[in-house]
Amino acid sequence: MSIRKLHRLSACVLAAFILLHLGNHLAAIAGAAAHIAFMEAIRPLYRHAAVEPVLLACVLFQCGSGTWMVLRNWKKRAVLPAWLQAGTGIYLALFLLLHVGAVLFGRAALGLDTNFYYAAAGFALMPYAWFFAPYYFLAVFALFAHLGCAAYWQVQARSPLVRRLAIGVPAGAGLVFAVLIDLALAGKFHALDIPAKYLTIYQ
Repeated sequence: MSIRKLHRLSACVLAAFILLHLGNHLAAIAGAAAHIAFMEAIRPLYRHAAVEPVLLACVLFQCGSGTWMVLRNWKKRAVLPAWLQAGTGIYLALFLLLHVGAVLFGRAALGLDTNFYYAAAGFALMPYAWFFAPYYFLAVFALFAHLGCAAYWQVQARSPLVRRLAIGVPAGAGLVFAVLIDLALAGKFHALDIPAKYLTIYQ
């Protein structure tokens, strides 16, 4: 099986978790308590001893294989969707390594429950919010735009309108979700009372 096919297979495995994870973040629109309740309901699934190692392995493979494909085909790209797919793929690889690494560090080294407050604390203090707001925003947008690019290559035989919609609709949805998640983490829907143990990370 080719690297590209394995990359797609790994992406499908991760997609199941990412769908739950995005739903978890969108639950924060109803408040921190709703986010935490959602997380506590699904956490036994993805932290199961037989599941979490597979997800972590998929993250590492996805980052490595994606970066390899970007570098290998760097000079072959001639159209905007190809460059968009490469750019969003590289950003997602960097985000996944940083994000997963930060969660594992928070759990193992800091002894924290890496729940909603672990992410929201970065939005609560300056100048860190200037990093975390675009960091999360671009990750959500890049995810949907990357999926849109993948869909674009599947409709090459269709009309130009269909090809544009294949990218535009997911990318547009990504922008909406990115804004909603950033606003929820920043406490714009509900006031947040972030425990001191999370804030001290940045103090």
